[in-house]
Amino acid sequence: MRTTDWLLLFALSVLWGLTYFFGVIATQSVPPLTLVLLRVALAAMVLVPIVHLLGFRLPDNMAIWRSLAILATLNNIIPFTLMFYGQPHVTGGLASVINATTPLFTILIARIFAHEPLSAAKIAGVLLGLAGVAILMGPAAANMHATSLLGMVCFIGSSISYGFSALWLRRFRDTPPLVSAAGQLVCSSAMMLVPALLERAWLLPMPPPSAIGAVLGLAVLSTALAYVLFFRISATAGATNVMLVTLLIPVTATGLGAAFLGEELTAHQMLGALVIGSGLLTIDGRLLRFARGAIAARRLG
Repeated sequence: MRTTDWLLLFALSVLWGLTYFFGVIATQSVPPLTLVLLRVALAAMVLVPIVHLLGFRLPDNMAIWRSLAILATLNNIIPFTLMFYGQPHVTGGLASVINATTPLFTILIARIFAHEPLSAAKIAGVLLGLAGVAILMGPAAANMHATSLLGMVCFIGSSISYGFSALWLRRFRDTPPLVSAAGQLVCSSAMMLVPALLERAWLLPMPPPSAIGAVLGLAVLSTALAYVLFFRISATAGATNVMLVTLLIPVTATGLGAAFLGEELTAHQMLGALVIGSGLLTIDGRLLRFARGAIAARRLG
C-alpha cells in the first residue's frame, strides 16, 4: 500500500469511527427507524449527484434494482436499524469493537453458503475472533445485564447482516462500485419511508442542535463520504487491504468517545478487542508472515 492509501485508510477509519460517536448523540433524540431513513436519504441526496457528475448513470434495468433492494436490506436497513436500537445500551467504543467482527462472519458465511475453502490461517483467525466476542459478551451474560447484552446482540446481528451483504455484493462485480452504493441508498430510502413514518417523529420535541448535527454527520460524513473513500481505496489497494480499516475503527471510536462523551472500555472489553484484532491479523496473513520473517532472520543471524 502506498502512503496515500494508508492516509485514506486512516481517514476512513475516522469517518466510520464517527458513526458510533454520532449514533450515541442522535439516538437520544431521534427514533431509530426515523434515524435510519434520515441517514440513507440524506446520503443518497449527496451520492446520486456525484454519480452523475463523474459520468455514471443509475441502472435502468428493473432486475438490477431488485438486486439492489436486497443489497439495501442486508447492507443498510437491517444493520443500521439494529445499530440504532442497540446504541443506547452500549458505548460507542464497545459497539465499534463488536462491529470489527464483520470480516469473521463474512468468512463463515462464505464458507457455509458459497462453499469457499478455509485455510488454516482463516480457521485460526475465525476461532480467535469468536473467542474475542465471547470475552466481550461474557460478563454481561454472566451477570444478566439484560440491556447491555441486548445492545451487544444487536451489534453482532448487524455484523452478521454485513457478512451476508458482502456475499450478495458479488453480483455487482460489473457495476461501478459508486453506482452500487448510490443505488442501494436510493432503495433503502424508499423502503424505510413507511416504517419511519409509523414512528410519527414529527410529534416529538424538536431535536437539539447537537442531535441535528449528529444526523447530518451520519449521513454526509459516515455514509456518503465514507463510501467514496472506501471504493477509492478498494480500487487502488484491493479489498483485502481496505478491510484493515476494521482494526482502526475501534481505536478512533474509543478515542472520540473518551474525549467527548466520557466513555471508557473495561479491562475485559480491551482484552476482547485485542483477541479480535489478532484474529483479523491472522486471517489477513500479516501476523503469520511477520512471524516467519522473524524466525528466518533469527536463523540467518
